[in-house]
Amino acid sequence: MSASDFTYDLAEDAAGLPSRIAVFADVASRRDEMLGDLAGAGFRSVDGGTLDALIDGPITLMGDVVLVECPVLEAPHLAALARLDMRVAQSGARLVVSTSMEALDDVFAALDQSEPQILVSPSRADRIVAVGRVMAEIADPRVREMTEEDRLSLLRLSQQVEAIANKLEGLSGSAPLAAPHEQAVRPSQSLPDRAARQPSSPALLYDSKKPPLPDPRMVRKIIASRQARGRFFDSALFADPAWDMLLDLTAAHGEGQQVSVTSLCIAAGVPATTALRWLKQMVDTGIFRRIADETDRRRAFIALSDSSLEAMSRYFAEVEVPLAQAA
Repeated sequence: MSASDFTYDLAEDAAGLPSRIAVFADVASRRDEMLGDLAGAGFRSVDGGTLDALIDGPITLMGDVVLVECPVLEAPHLAALARLDMRVAQSGARLVVSTSMEALDDVFAALDQSEPQILVSPSRADRIVAVGRVMAEIADPRVREMTEEDRLSLLRLSQQVEAIANKLEGLSGSAPLAAPHEQAVRPSQSLPDRAARQPSSPALLYDSKKPPLPDPRMVRKIIASRQARGRFFDSALFADPAWDMLLDLTAAHGEGQQVSVTSLCIAAGVPATTALRWLKQMVDTGIFRRIADETDRRRAFIALSDSSLEAMSRYFAEVEVPLAQAA
């Protein structure tokens, strides 16, 4: 069944869980693989076809979740992705997009409405876990309140997803999920939810004149010293992507440089998909701000908010030890 002749009827899912997942990818064998993995994890899915199906005509969503693979994108596909992003946001559905580091900046810039999950070069298990996470977050009032049986079904589903994800890791020959830092851009790992739990900095309450930011060369030295530890110890011991991104953006501000999403993900020192979850948390809480490229609307940059710049200024002013030890 193609995207052109399929109309999703939400009432069809009102009697049970889980909802349908629409899969789009240009490579037919990859779509088959994704559909097979989703079916094995207990998800109901439908083949949406290639990305060309999103270019012409109205976009009809075929499920509560849309899973798109786009490692390489041409301009028409980027425009279609932006339209899909808006359609998903308007409908209350969820979007999961798999891409590559090379296309990340373009994909990130195109998706600014639906708060999607963006995966960078994911394994088959990574995709299943991401879909499972999205499905667990869905609480759709259009259907009905979940019964106790539904909750048990979701619990069993999450257990099945975890088991299948680990089996897929074994089949693909990649590292087990218990050690995701081995797949990092820089090998380390952390928990993205911690950023959202942090209280507001007391420095933001001060009324006195804001001190200046430190020399960006000193901040770069701090960053270099933090990275050097990974040559002698397991980097996972020191993983702190929120702080590493704050330091990188502080230095870039002093240098007058704009920071792309790809660059910031590398600076975070964790797998790119993990860094993107952190980045979203920091944007949502107002610590970072997203800036559209005025010369190229297909790109977006990340910068510190004004309150975060003030907080970093006060932090460095308050630290009395030499800056090289501030890391």
